[in-house]
Amino acid sequence: MLLTVKIKSLRLLAAATIGGLLTVLPLPLGDAGFTMPAALADDDDGDDDDGGSGGGDDSSRGGDRDNPAYHRGGGGFHDLRSLFRWPSRERRTPMRRPASTPEQAHNELIAIGLEEDAIAGLTQEGFAVDDRIQVSLIGSEMVRLIVPAGMTLDLARAAVVARSATAVVDLNHFYQPQSENKAGCSGEGCALVREIVGWPTSEIARCAKPPRIGLIDTAINIDHVTLTNTRLEVIRLSEGEATKSGAQHGTAVAALLIGASDSRVPGLLPGAELIAVDAFQRSGKSADIANIYDLVRALDMLVQRDVKVVNLSLTGPANAVLEKSVKAATESGMILVAAAGNDGPNAKPVYPAAYDDVIAVTAVDKGRNPYRRAVRGDYIDIAAPGVGVWTAASISGARQKTGTSFAAPFVTAAVSVLFAGDPDMSHESLEAKIRQFTDDIGKPGKDPVFGWGLLNASRLCEGSSDTKPSAL
Repeated sequence: MLLTVKIKSLRLLAAATIGGLLTVLPLPLGDAGFTMPAALADDDDGDDDDGGSGGGDDSSRGGDRDNPAYHRGGGGFHDLRSLFRWPSRERRTPMRRPASTPEQAHNELIAIGLEEDAIAGLTQEGFAVDDRIQVSLIGSEMVRLIVPAGMTLDLARAAVVARSATAVVDLNHFYQPQSENKAGCSGEGCALVREIVGWPTSEIARCAKPPRIGLIDTAINIDHVTLTNTRLEVIRLSEGEATKSGAQHGTAVAALLIGASDSRVPGLLPGAELIAVDAFQRSGKSADIANIYDLVRALDMLVQRDVKVVNLSLTGPANAVLEKSVKAATESGMILVAAAGNDGPNAKPVYPAAYDDVIAVTAVDKGRNPYRRAVRGDYIDIAAPGVGVWTAASISGARQKTGTSFAAPFVTAAVSVLFAGDPDMSHESLEAKIRQFTDDIGKPGKDPVFGWGLLNASRLCEGSSDTKPSAL
């Protein structure tokens, strides 16, 4: 942002040090103006290998300290020309901000448990059934309704509820991946960050065979060298090529979980079987979104395939249909691990991470400092590396990624190993066991920044089934 000040027939007085004394120097300006640079936001912008953006670390940047004029003479601006710049006669092009992604479909409702009589009555009122599917997870049918033209979503929802008191009805909310692409690195900066949690890379092969892992994410580049010869199955829900989601996020998460052990990005659990459901679609030019209807379908597919642990590196608003589906999934014995969100420390809770039965994972950097954009709250359960995580790029090679999206796979992998040692453990037992494998790095006990603490995976392969949970 530039602030331009017009000065007519004035002389600018500037201060400078000459011989150790403060001296006032007149600067004639005439009929002219000068342009002052305003402060720039310190964000995580960068470039991905195929057009993505965002990402950064938690290192502090000094703004104008990057200006060579600042450093000449021991700090402070000693070159006055660096402060003032004559305005250009060229026409400036205003900076365009990316269009925000809507929170939900503008004319759709999702309902489960809606009786046939209720559907018939709603059709007479002008509603249209866009799609319907039997969901074994909840033992009921899920229906996507198109709202009559001119009717608000609130009124439409009330009309559906009036037709069926037992149905669960909500908006068709959108959910997004939780990542910020980090700038490139070189040398030691490209090292894996799993040493922060003591991941037993050399021992993991002899650990108990992990159960089948599930992933609900964006598209995945199955031809990436890191994912060749891996046990990966990708199921895509949408058939339209025009709306195909980008492969940046899904490829990075999949590689982090099961990447080939001899590749540049060895996975946390190379050799494990991963069933990935691409529930996302491209919205606009760069945003990937998944709606409630497809998320529930994806969850149901994984339950039918007897998947026990699922990684959900995505967030969105609270939704009654999603909540019921999550509860049904966890009651069936499924473990859900979700990203805590990147909306900022003062943001409201995001879902599914904020649901009680879901393990919410936040992110830290190499210094065990909280990721500055991670959402905080009482629902945070555990922390894992999520800043500058070295993983696969979407087309080829690898790059650093940042966000709670990339912290979640560390906990997903750890939970998979623990679950393999005791497949019949309850959620309560799993929670107690997870606490054994954390370092309390925040306030004593559970806190809204780190949860129970930072994952400590150094003893995962020691066989902890006979270890009593520590008192917390």
